[in-house]
Amino acid sequence: MEIKTRQKKGVRFHQAGGPEVLKVEHVDVPAPGPQEVRLQVKAIGLNRIDSFFRSGYFSEQPIFPSLLGFEASGVIESVGDQVKDFAPGDVVSVIAKFSNHDYGTYGDLIILPAASLEKHPSNLTFEEAAALWVSYLAAYGMLVDSANLKPGQYVLYNAASSNTGHAITQTIKLLGGIPIALTSTPSKKRAISDLGVQHIIVTTEQHISEEVLKITNGKGADVILDAVGGKQFELLINAAANYAKVFAYGALDLEPGPWPMLGVVLKKISITGYDMTDTLMDAKKINAAIAFVKTGVQHEKLKPVIGPKFSLTEVVEAHRTLERNQHIGKIVLIPEGV
Repeated sequence: MEIKTRQKKGVRFHQAGGPEVLKVEHVDVPAPGPQEVRLQVKAIGLNRIDSFFRSGYFSEQPIFPSLLGFEASGVIESVGDQVKDFAPGDVVSVIAKFSNHDYGTYGDLIILPAASLEKHPSNLTFEEAAALWVSYLAAYGMLVDSANLKPGQYVLYNAASSNTGHAITQTIKLLGGIPIALTSTPSKKRAISDLGVQHIIVTTEQHISEEVLKITNGKGADVILDAVGGKQFELLINAAANYAKVFAYGALDLEPGPWPMLGVVLKKISITGYDMTDTLMDAKKINAAIAFVKTGVQHEKLKPVIGPKFSLTEVVEAHRTLERNQHIGKIVLIPEGV
């Protein structure tokens, strides 16, 4: 059967800037290439990297008109003639093994490389599947592959009410570690507590290092995951144990903060900048990571928390919500008609 080009709704932007640059347009969606699939999208997961790329702050600059998005779930509509592992009708979710120069997930019908798809566990909804891979693979990469977290070790992490924060919480508990969650407001504390976190520090009301030292009996945190940066980084170093491992994986605060040289040297702290590239580009690592996440989901130890939902045509407001940092869980776009 001949597979023809179809015109569907997709999100593009023609200049870098704020959420208002995002446009929902009618776009031609071609037949899939030899190693591609065409996916009928059921849900789209938003990530902070989407905001950075749209704004022009990411290491890779957009090529206009630019695609956007790294996560989605849906049903395969058609496949290229060299695709062997998938067939029309398969239910899949998307792993970010591509550049937005070539592919994007913000649309109701999209083209993707078959290598970026995974048949996710059946106990996930489409929305949960669209919220799975970026956050949980990042948590695995930092806590398992890099930190080699051991049972009983303390992990201090901020942005704890985000989807990645929830993924980190669940992964720490699965590994037998002890989570110490940071959140900026009391209103978010309940959502974190619902995941079984005993130690939660509200940073606008409590002193980070004093509270961490109380929790750890003066030792400090063994592993620190920092999604914020800025002035808070020094406070995290003050709360670190000797020989702590610190992973900087985000920049919610783009303002420069002081560099705590003395604390780093005296405590012999290891600081690593982390993104998912090392995991995604290494076949052995990514296969191990996917297997870990799938097993955790199947045993109901790992499960995304879904936050605000928007229709595809509400993408501008969805990005504004993302950048206000007041939401809990994963922001999801739902194409019309789903």
